Amino acid sequence: MLKAKKTDVIADLKKNLSENEFVVSTTYQGATAQNLAEIRWSLASAGIEYHVVKTTLVRIAAEDSGRERVMEIIEGPVALGFASDPVEAAKSLRQHTRVKQSPVQVRGGLYGNRVLTANEVLALADLPPRDVLIAQLAAQLQAPVSRLHRALSWPLQGFRNVLQARMESLAQ
Repeated sequence: MLKAKKTDVIADLKKNLSENEFVVSTTYQGATAQNLAEIRWSLASAGIEYHVVKTTLVRIAAEDSGRERVMEIIEGPVALGFASDPVEAAKSLRQHTRVKQSPVQVRGGLYGNRVLTANEVLALADLPPRDVLIAQLAAQLQAPVSRLHRALSWPLQGFRNVLQARMESLAQ
């Protein structure tokens, strides 16, 4: 590879490492060019950039961008996916590997500065959508308040029932 081409690749990698919160590492051994093109196309539709990269160029870009921990998920021939939403990236990768029986396998991920194992990356795919998570959180936050309300109102409700019964007995 020419030096100018390497400089361009390093600049692109540095930009992707800096701008994207989530990086996923995959193996591509046994994949044909057609397989990689299909994966790249399906991941691009989900907003994920997917590139086969050279380890030495990634190392240089990682050092320049301050994301050296990405090297912990890189070993041997590797392709990297860059995404801002880790859940969407994991779901797209899982869907593609299940549906197409792809030889591409997830090796690990980097979310922020935290290294994820392959199982942790694929566990992200099992998370419900963001709106559902927010609704679940709101329900969990509301539950103690509603229990407190019921606990405080039951004695008053009982007292009201006793007074109502007494008023009805006096009215007869």
